Amino acid sequence: MAHFDENARPFSHQWLNDRLAIDTVKRVLSTEYWIPKNINFLWAMGMVLATTFGLLLISGIFLLMYYQPNTKLAFDSVNYTIMQEVGYGWLWRHIHAVAASVVFLIIYIHMFTGIYYGSYKKGREMIWISGMLLFVLFSAEAFSGYVLPWGQMSYWAGMVITNLFSGGALHLNGLVEWIRGDYVPGQAFLNRFMMLHVTLLPLVIIGAIVFHFATLRIPHVNNQDGEEIDFEAEAEKWKAGQRKESKVIPFNPVFLSKDTFVLGIYLIFFFYLVFYHFEFAMDPVNFDPANPLQTPHHIYPEWYFLWSYEVLRPFSTNVGLIAFGFAQVIFFLLPFLDRSPNVAPANRRGLFKFWFWILLIDMIVLTVMGKLPPEGIWSKIGLVAAVTFIVLWILLPIITKAEKKL
Repeated sequence: MAHFDENARPFSHQWLNDRLAIDTVKRVLSTEYWIPKNINFLWAMGMVLATTFGLLLISGIFLLMYYQPNTKLAFDSVNYTIMQEVGYGWLWRHIHAVAASVVFLIIYIHMFTGIYYGSYKKGREMIWISGMLLFVLFSAEAFSGYVLPWGQMSYWAGMVITNLFSGGALHLNGLVEWIRGDYVPGQAFLNRFMMLHVTLLPLVIIGAIVFHFATLRIPHVNNQDGEEIDFEAEAEKWKAGQRKESKVIPFNPVFLSKDTFVLGIYLIFFFYLVFYHFEFAMDPVNFDPANPLQTPHHIYPEWYFLWSYEVLRPFSTNVGLIAFGFAQVIFFLLPFLDRSPNVAPANRRGLFKFWFWILLIDMIVLTVMGKLPPEGIWSKIGLVAAVTFIVLWILLPIITKAEKKL
């Protein structure tokens, strides 16, 4: 009777393993990639973001089959052809619009989770910087996509945002025309943003995601207490069967199963929005065709850009551009501005605790003010919130340097 070897593997697997080191990659990135036990559901936001990006890619491919990148046809191709003539075209547009908005909610949760738990400190600087690079790339991807429906807000938001590249007193007007391909947004402008949205930026984002995951491998993921863990020793405990004593769990299948549970809850919420409350992701003004001769009463970007737009708006042109540039760059510098030696949750870090919550509330106020017309009391609140944002970041090195070691 022939002996059956349970460890025998198909020839095809062994052939590929000899050439691609499949088992080694699986061990390094999956079964022996160790995650701290003392974490919560907020650590699943990376998986949620990756899934949402996948939904954006898939829905975008289906929309691209019928979208017409032409200033005379784009609006109808989105609002008539896709929404009314194509079977389930409305579903793919709703998925794309909701995902484009919700992805920034998840990004902001992910960012502030990292800030709260100090996940940018002590060797994790590249994790934070690569994450902020992804934030910038997602922002560029969202803006380029916002232009494509060629509605009123698409056109005028494109006009206003590209005007930022005029450089204020530097009068870099030639740069604006170079970006637009014309003096005003037109066919060349639409072509360029189409190329950015469907080709260049998605490829760069995929590369940045791979880089971000690579930075997570070494050093390991942070935990709720900021505790320094000897991952090798704790991993040996797990392998030896001392799973209750070990402070770590393997990424696959233990942590991945927890990620999957959170992802399932998120997808229920996501598709509830897709089917019943998709309108929050679609600006009513953008259901009017682009008209270069009729300026909307109040031009504003999507909600996820409003805080940085409001940092710019209360000031004169030159000061506003400086403040806007400050807002775009300052988050990258967080690992170097936080001078505290402590890696701990904000609630254990003295003045930093107040700094964190004031920053969060201030950015919410900036977001709300950015949607309102800059007049009366709203203008004054916006100015105070913008100044507060800048002052908070100036104070950060001072209050963290004075922080006592825990």
